[in-house]
Amino acid sequence: MRQFRLPATFMRGGTSKALVFHARDLPADRTLWPDIFRAAIGANDPYGRQLDGMGGGISSLSKVCVVAPSAREDADIDYSFFQLSPSADTVDESANCGNMSSAMGPFAVDEGLVKVEGDRARVRIYNTNTKKIIISRFAVDDGFSAVDGDFPLPGVAGHGSAVSLDFLKPGGARTGKILPTGHVRDVLTLADGSTIEASMVDAANPCVFVRAADVGAAGNESPLAMDTDLALLDRLEAVRRAASVAMGITGNLEEAAKVTSAPKVAFVAPPMPSRTLDGKTMEADEVDLLARMISVGQPHRAIPLTGALCTSVAAKIVGTLVHEVTRPGDKVRVGQASGTTVVDADVRQLGDGSWHAETASVFRTQRRLMDGFVYVSAAKNPGLQAQPAARAAE
Repeated sequence: MRQFRLPATFMRGGTSKALVFHARDLPADRTLWPDIFRAAIGANDPYGRQLDGMGGGISSLSKVCVVAPSAREDADIDYSFFQLSPSADTVDESANCGNMSSAMGPFAVDEGLVKVEGDRARVRIYNTNTKKIIISRFAVDDGFSAVDGDFPLPGVAGHGSAVSLDFLKPGGARTGKILPTGHVRDVLTLADGSTIEASMVDAANPCVFVRAADVGAAGNESPLAMDTDLALLDRLEAVRRAASVAMGITGNLEEAAKVTSAPKVAFVAPPMPSRTLDGKTMEADEVDLLARMISVGQPHRAIPLTGALCTSVAAKIVGTLVHEVTRPGDKVRVGQASGTTVVDADVRQLGDGSWHAETASVFRTQRRLMDGFVYVSAAKNPGLQAQPAARAAE
């Protein structure tokens, strides 16, 4: 049986890569999308390598974005994000990807969805996952988004043209509250009956933070070493599931096991020297705290951008475990396994004692890698045969 092809673009956004589709090129029936995305990315691979698809064997390379013009007055485009897993069949649209957000404005300009004049672009992005607005600003080169520049992004080789992202009012992106439990710290009871102190914060994406020492870690571990520490990974997954229930994301631990992308779980530690994945030493005075985060069950090679945003917001909330280990300062330099992620978070306590995040801002780079068609099996996607947007290969 022949394959079907769909127009697509393959892009890097920050430290992630994704297939990017126009909504107009996908079937009108959204129930068909998950199977298309699984086939295109090569998800649910028992070998975890995704050799039969566009994925790269880790969560940060197993992603799909869908873009459309926005009908909202405060946005230029709508952007929907889908997180897939190398080794499971989940297609999770419950959260945003901050890294891929950096590619959405440039994609919109290059595709003619947003018109610009001059050498700078400003694109208002409505993220449908979190129902939040993101302002993307970047340079334009001869009418297209600029790629070449002198901005270094830890985790990505070379330099690129900076993309500025302002996440507006990022608090409560999933739960509706910046502190979903109403507390800066809670004690979680895990499935095995043990307890652990945690801070649960929802900004850009919900995250649960624990002290590195409380899970038997130092804080400067390599993701490669964490990959083989099954006891550590099991402990962090137990924390994540318990936090999912405590934050109201899921109703019980069984449901939490199925929603793997939220909340994200991280352990944090005070500044100390650490080795980055490129073999360099990152000194303690180069960071304000260390964080290691799990994404869809795997240690992230850098840090998910929304995770970095949430970490930085949490660092500004007095009393959280993140605030406890963070060196004071205006901006927050998050030390992660590939280097430093700098976030400017505008967070303040209101008169009633509650906390509010006005913005969280960060710089990324992006690059379009390939345009063309992605092919999916007709046998695995029988519903496509009735869809005019899906064209069979000649």
